[in-house]
Amino acid sequence: MQIIGINTLTLLDFPKKTACIIFTPGCNFRCGFCYNDEYVLPEKLKNYESNMIPEEAFFNFLETRKGLLDGVVISGGEPTLQNDLIAFIKKIRKKGFLVKLDSNGTNPAVLAKIIKEKLVEYIAMDIKANPENYAEIVGAEVDFAKIKESRDLIMGAEIDYEFRTTIIKELHTPEVLQGIANFVKGAKKYSLQNFEKKNVLNKNFLNYTSFKKAELQPLANIFRDSVKEVIVH
Repeated sequence: MQIIGINTLTLLDFPKKTACIIFTPGCNFRCGFCYNDEYVLPEKLKNYESNMIPEEAFFNFLETRKGLLDGVVISGGEPTLQNDLIAFIKKIRKKGFLVKLDSNGTNPAVLAKIIKEKLVEYIAMDIKANPENYAEIVGAEVDFAKIKESRDLIMGAEIDYEFRTTIIKELHTPEVLQGIANFVKGAKKYSLQNFEKKNVLNKNFLNYTSFKKAELQPLANIFRDSVKEVIVH
């Protein structure tokens, strides 16, 4: 398993759990607002090729956190691009830790195996935009049928989950957000994450705008009739 970085403690990323986060390299999207560009862009990943964290070192770290951490968040990049993701998750579980997976939903075949084998307790899937604007916002070609399939798999699974969107004033208009709300209708939980200008993949996004706090609640209200719980970050 390729591990490019570790956050040794988070109280926020795995709801109601203490956890660490590992980051996997590589992504099939090129979202301009991504703040993990060093985990995404091939030219930046080259700087890490000789500095990947050995799997053995990670599991040695986990041994020291038994009784202190509840689980592990696997993020990226896009973790489902890793060929040995499922085997890696099984190793984590054998150590007695719970698992949360972050994904962009482009690999439903992997998600289906993970869900069928009950390998994770929580999945967070990013919904980047409404269907019509998806390719534009992610900066890449998208097989949207796979996004739909992942949505259906997650919503039909007997695990905790959330869908989430990083929102930018210039891109996520009320009409776009309504399209997202229609797409996730019936979901348990939806999170709106306000755009932060930090280490963005595309420097043009430094000219884009976050929403003001007073503007966030009306945007959350767009989702009230579609999902059971709406969270604003």
